[in-house]
Amino acid sequence: MVKVFVFIDALGWKQVERYGFLRDLLPNRRKIEMQFGYSCTAIPTILTGERPSVHGHLAFYDYAPAKSPFRKMKWLAPFLRPRSFWRRGRVRHQLSKLIKRLYGFTGYFQLYGVPVERLPKLDYCEKTDLFVKGGLAPVKNLADVWSEKGYRYLISDWRLPETENFRIAAEAFRSGEVDRAFVYSAAFDALQHDNVGRDDVLRAKVERYADSIRALHRALVEGGKPFELTVFSDHGMTPLRGTADAPAALAKTGLAWGEDYASAIDSTMARFWWLKPEAEAKVKAAFAGFPGHWLTDDEMRHHGIWREDHKFGDAIFLADAGVQFCPSDMGVKPLNGMHGFDPADEDSDACWLSTVPVPEGVSRVCDYFAVMAAP
Repeated sequence: MVKVFVFIDALGWKQVERYGFLRDLLPNRRKIEMQFGYSCTAIPTILTGERPSVHGHLAFYDYAPAKSPFRKMKWLAPFLRPRSFWRRGRVRHQLSKLIKRLYGFTGYFQLYGVPVERLPKLDYCEKTDLFVKGGLAPVKNLADVWSEKGYRYLISDWRLPETENFRIAAEAFRSGEVDRAFVYSAAFDALQHDNVGRDDVLRAKVERYADSIRALHRALVEGGKPFELTVFSDHGMTPLRGTADAPAALAKTGLAWGEDYASAIDSTMARFWWLKPEAEAKVKAAFAGFPGHWLTDDEMRHHGIWREDHKFGDAIFLADAGVQFCPSDMGVKPLNGMHGFDPADEDSDACWLSTVPVPEGVSRVCDYFAVMAAP
């Protein structure tokens, strides 16, 4: 039996239902609860079946001076003037490529809007390629498990264009070269960020995905072996409904980053580490008017992000659905759409679509792995 799993990043349940995506080919369908966090959270969860509290990936950057791979970059600080120059998108993109090469990172790496002078006190979670054997060690990933079981398998190279990955997969199915396949496509995520709500743009892309999946199906038929074909996603996309300026609010507190507190301001959540006791009350007072709330310990446990070592922060403020922190460590402008809100947000739902019945236990993104790892 050949089992094929196609992961389309950000193909939300709403889009699947609205456009009737592959209803004839994949009639077994279920709305799925997304993993709290972003794609950089969901992908490790998909590849291991574990949640962030175990695999350690919630957002790209965490405050961890002792573990920071960038500690030696402290000497750069005097040269990072003017700051406006180092915040330019093209400059940061080229600097990201340089840093990745210098440090030998094999995973996805991008500075985004993180102040470069703060890097020596920050750790980055995706230093290694998550998709290859040992990529999420000590937690076993899909490549580890499929290798141990002796499967002939294909896992898409995330660096390649999605059209190339679909082509490579179709050839492998047609020739009967694989027993298991994980085909990955990330382009819809970026398209949704810019065009959420634009049916003319999104429908055209979804229809192209349908053509690609049908081509994979034909190749499997031509391969002559029994097969199962499943398409799934990690989250949907929530339209922009407002912004909150966290840096401005923090500046009014008079607190110093790295001395009184540390933070990682992501697109939808602001994470804090209290370095001095008085910082917590001042920061929380500064956030009092923002649309959102501070996560309780019980909420963090429910979302699978609670850790005794507070790796993800001593406190996390989650914005209301549709509200983006801007500017943030992810950029200076809001996007038309974003994910990473409360999983209960109706725009956040992911999908599972298959040629075979959906297993009873599959209701959350963390449930995918058990199905992919099963004989």
